[in-house]
Amino acid sequence: MSNEPKIPFEVPAEMIAMAEKSFEQAKSAFDQFLNAANTTIANIHEQNRAAQAGALGVTGKIMGFAEQNVANAFSYAEKLVHVRDPQALMQLHNEYVQSQMRALSEQAKAVAEAAGKVATDATRPKT
Repeated sequence: MSNEPKIPFEVPAEMIAMAEKSFEQAKSAFDQFLNAANTTIANIHEQNRAAQAGALGVTGKIMGFAEQNVANAFSYAEKLVHVRDPQALMQLHNEYVQSQMRALSEQAKAVAEAAGKVATDATRPKT
């Protein structure tokens, strides 16, 4: 053990003030970082919700079109059962094919528009 007298150690007030200021700046920077991270996470969640809702809408539209197309096919098949001559068969077939081509074209356009809107909405920054 040393018998040397203990010298009281004092931290200069300027160093304490500088340390406190540095601590406050670091805490403020960290709080800003957390706020920015939370805002980013909230935006991502909102975009995901919008994309999911949009995808459900597009899926519903596609299912509706599929149901419509199946109903049209059954209607066509029912009419085929009652055809009695080749000319009537050809006319029925041509009408069905033309009708389905128009329907499929309109359906493809509607799905493309809906999917495009979903993509646009999902990538649009939220304000």
